[in-house]
Amino acid sequence: MPSSSCGWLLALSLAALTGNTIGAVAFAGTERNCSLSPPYLPSTAVNTTLQLQELRERMLRMNISAYIIPGTDAHLSEYIAPRDARVAFMTGFTGSAGTAVVTQTKATLWTDSRYWVQAERQMDCNWELEKDVSISSVAEWLISEVPPGGEIGFDPFLFSLQTQENYNINLDSSNRSLKSVPDNLVDQVWKGRPAIPPDNLTRLPDRVIQRSWQMKVEQIRNQMRDNPYEPTALLLSALDETAWLFNMRGNDIPYNPFFYSYTLLTMDEIWLFLHTHRVTDELKTYLNSSCVESLCVQLKSYDTVRDHLKNYVAKPGVKVWIGTEYTNYALYELITPEEKLMTSSYSPVLTTKAVKDETEQRILRDAHVRDAVAVIQLLMWLEKAVPQGKETELTASEYVNKCRSKQKDSRGPSFETISASGPNAALAHYSPTEETSRRLTVDEMYLVDSGGQYLDGTTDITRTVHWGTPTAMQREAFTRVLMGNIEISRTIFPSGTRGANMEMLGRRALWEVGLNYGHGTGHGVGNYFGVHEWPVGFQSNNIPFRSGMFTSIEPGYYKDNDFGIRIEDVVVIVPVQTKYGNSYLTFDTVSLVPYDRKLIDTSLLSSEQLQWLNKYYETIRRLMGPELDKQGLQEEKDWMLKNTEPFMEAGSSASVCSSSLTLIALAVALLHNII
Repeated sequence: MPSSSCGWLLALSLAALTGNTIGAVAFAGTERNCSLSPPYLPSTAVNTTLQLQELRERMLRMNISAYIIPGTDAHLSEYIAPRDARVAFMTGFTGSAGTAVVTQTKATLWTDSRYWVQAERQMDCNWELEKDVSISSVAEWLISEVPPGGEIGFDPFLFSLQTQENYNINLDSSNRSLKSVPDNLVDQVWKGRPAIPPDNLTRLPDRVIQRSWQMKVEQIRNQMRDNPYEPTALLLSALDETAWLFNMRGNDIPYNPFFYSYTLLTMDEIWLFLHTHRVTDELKTYLNSSCVESLCVQLKSYDTVRDHLKNYVAKPGVKVWIGTEYTNYALYELITPEEKLMTSSYSPVLTTKAVKDETEQRILRDAHVRDAVAVIQLLMWLEKAVPQGKETELTASEYVNKCRSKQKDSRGPSFETISASGPNAALAHYSPTEETSRRLTVDEMYLVDSGGQYLDGTTDITRTVHWGTPTAMQREAFTRVLMGNIEISRTIFPSGTRGANMEMLGRRALWEVGLNYGHGTGHGVGNYFGVHEWPVGFQSNNIPFRSGMFTSIEPGYYKDNDFGIRIEDVVVIVPVQTKYGNSYLTFDTVSLVPYDRKLIDTSLLSSEQLQWLNKYYETIRRLMGPELDKQGLQEEKDWMLKNTEPFMEAGSSASVCSSSLTLIALAVALLHNII
């Protein structure tokens, strides 16, 4: 690469002379080049000089040598609101994972491999990029840049307990220390920071509720009473905890119907901290907010939670129960001395919410039926439209969102659709933009991972298809991914088994031929909540499976720069009768969209796997047929019936089925009689 601007201009001139100007300009404009003089910045880069200057002035006033800016919010949410996108404001980088650190002379961003190219396109040359995400890497950099005795500022509301502990461990014996700064310095310099959405909060309608909020409060209080450590209060920090407890929803976080809130629950009082101006008179009545008895909700300003917690902890004989996974350090550090603190990984609200009641199970199943209509419409449309050569990853994403929006009780997508063709699908979490969207063709595999929010449930489903002739390797890889999905789905296991103990079943068929995937195998799913609902799933820190839990099952395979495969279904855990044991469970698949037949090599499937697949297709027919009839979608029903024909017990092709053979035999017999 040329080391001067003259060299850069020469390259462009040569490109123009050879008729390749567009390609050269596109290459030149893709990423920044800070080694040039002056530096080259693409149009996508953000000038961060002013915000860095103002932040450093405030750091000087507080005698802070460095300031850490995490990419999360005060509730440690997976998805954050625009007003909490502090990393994006300071750096220009809009990826979902990143930590920024600023000193008086340097500014550096840490992010993972998904976002390295994006960071180079969006950041100006005020920022350096560290291709790592570990706290040890950040701490090592801090030790090299901060002088001995220097203090490193951080907002304790944006640190989890584990994050704070990890920084302390890595900075131990370095003569550098963390300094808690509850008044966020980035917010102080962020002119035009997005406001809290003005929309009023809402309550769920009675038709989607089995337990009133009063019943839930008493259920949680009973768990507090039964706990041998005798907590007197429970602090709820995760946004879905308060929303679940009071059967309320908001729209503060993209794709997630949450609202900014905390709850402090004792045996005889309830304090709800939120933006009180968004609570209507109807909601105040619903929450019994005009009284101070045990089932009356006292509404407090969101920003006063720290003061109220501090006052409560100062009382004699109290003990506050927190879930360490979602409580920020700003609240944790107030609960002293240690005998006034009780901890568990997850609060009783999260573990109780994980097991859906009968109504929640029924309506979440119903939501998946309607959601399957939208996905079937997408796949049928793509089959017809892609050969015409006009559709792209973006138009496919827009189409499925449009189909979902027409379904009953639709509340929008549950996350940004992953619509990925060819090499883009090899990036497990890719979503298309105007700059990256590829045209869909019959020569490439296509992966679509999408979901919807409905008043009665949240959905998440992934299908991988090929409209032309897949290679032998693509068929084998797809079939082995499907085998992993089936092996988990058909497993019978004792109640209380952890997902991590059966996760390898999703990988075994891939491992047998030296293939694997680099993401988790499944996650919990909510009822009009987050599409990734903790603490259910197949990771080591998830809770044991119990009847009534919903989780995704989503093995995959990704070949770099070529194609990607993922098959994702949502399942509910249900009791199963066994010959000898009673407390056994299995999975019942509630996603209802068939897999691409031409990608399935049935010669690789065991008899048990094939039987499971045919039974699943019978379920799709039984549940989707009436729904498609109800919505007057005959063409979609015909497509569904064609793609759910039973597979033969043996053979290498999924395109011929037993029912087709029966029809052929009948035709031959009739022809013989005529002759």
